[in-house]
Amino acid sequence: MILAHAMKDKIVALFGLGGSGIATAKAIMAGGAEVLAWDDNPTSVERAAAAGITTGDLRQAGWKDFSSFVLSPGVPLTHPRPHWTVDLARAAGVEIIGDIELFVRERNRAAPDCPFIAITGTNGKSTTTALIAHIIKSAGRDMQLGGNIGTAVMTLDPPASDRYYVVECSSYQIDLAPSINPTAGILLNLTPDHLDRHGTIQHYAEIKERLVAGSDTAIIGVDDSYSAQIADRLERTGKTVIRISKRQPVISGFFADGPKLMHASAGSAKEIASLEGIGSLRGEHNAQNALAAMAACLAAGLGIEEIRAGLKSFPGLAHRMEQVATRGKVLFVNDSKATNADAAAPALSSFERIYWIAGGLPKEGGIAALSGFFPRIAKAYLIGETAPQFAATLGEAAPYEISGTIAAAVEHAARDAEKDDGAEPVVLLSPACASFDQFQNFEKRGEAFRQAVLALDGAQPIEGGR
Repeated sequence: MILAHAMKDKIVALFGLGGSGIATAKAIMAGGAEVLAWDDNPTSVERAAAAGITTGDLRQAGWKDFSSFVLSPGVPLTHPRPHWTVDLARAAGVEIIGDIELFVRERNRAAPDCPFIAITGTNGKSTTTALIAHIIKSAGRDMQLGGNIGTAVMTLDPPASDRYYVVECSSYQIDLAPSINPTAGILLNLTPDHLDRHGTIQHYAEIKERLVAGSDTAIIGVDDSYSAQIADRLERTGKTVIRISKRQPVISGFFADGPKLMHASAGSAKEIASLEGIGSLRGEHNAQNALAAMAACLAAGLGIEEIRAGLKSFPGLAHRMEQVATRGKVLFVNDSKATNADAAAPALSSFERIYWIAGGLPKEGGIAALSGFFPRIAKAYLIGETAPQFAATLGEAAPYEISGTIAAAVEHAARDAEKDDGAEPVVLLSPACASFDQFQNFEKRGEAFRQAVLALDGAQPIEGGR
């Protein structure tokens, strides 16, 4: 646990008592501060009280006594309207921060020189975060992984000069971390997202920019106009900016040329790594993830050979183009995390001959935006509530059946793919839908796919399950 010594002898209000909220409250208390915590869910309050955390309704609290207010990133700060606790904090002039800010302050206090890599972006940040963590750990370094990827940052080991921190940051977390100052900050990309919480794409972009603006080295994907403008703006201020592109050469920085990862400097470019044959990093989107990881690891002091070795051994991220098994020449891929059309596009773009399992709880827009990939679909196996809708969209563009369940879809897709004459037919679960019609979450859906695949006669699990 990281003790929040920066809060010592202060009184802190905290709202949001999920797992990370309880962990944060304990870290503040262990650092020598008093905490008064609350949640709109009575069960969460009871759980926190049972864990020894002082709880009390913040509507009745004396806000003038609080030095800081720690807010869960899941609670609205600005849109669609501020949570009632935010209104009370602002009225009392109390700063509003999150657990990432507590981590930043403790790092600044205890080990400001320890390598800290922070990753954000609309898409790809979890894979990039996992890849960076894998490279650093594989190189024998003390690596701590946390943040939005699922581990509360204050539960990590305390800052030390030789300890590397790899932290995924959502826009909500950045908005609550005014002092964020990573060694290397990564902004992968920007497309409209979470506008219900940020109001406009401009505000969303401004929040994302804060992470790279506060970094020693700003690593920015410049394949979208918002990010490219941020790179130009930061460079004009004198910030060290490394541009990355998955689509075109850059004058200075890193870019992809097919599977080759290129470093451009002083008007020339050379290959420094390759993704050839690395199944877990297949596709244009993963080229961007690998470029960002490589640039960040170099900035944090790793050698290129260490990075190359880490790229080659990366198992991938569960439920995101996860290579589950082979059966003869057929590859089975779990992309359950693709819960809308945009998220399914990277996987569909990565394979040439696809037996596609899709469907679930409808998302706005359906799969019409994926029509450019329909020629790659050998056959679609439609599941869940959206099956009739997806069938209508596919029409005559690709063969399909309404399978209903993942178990039936896997069985039928495996049978059909086995007869395919192509070099590498792929059975791909990339639903382009939420999971909640049949599953508790996308992880449960992905696990159901994995179990169905591994139950097939002759299925050979891929080492690492990724």
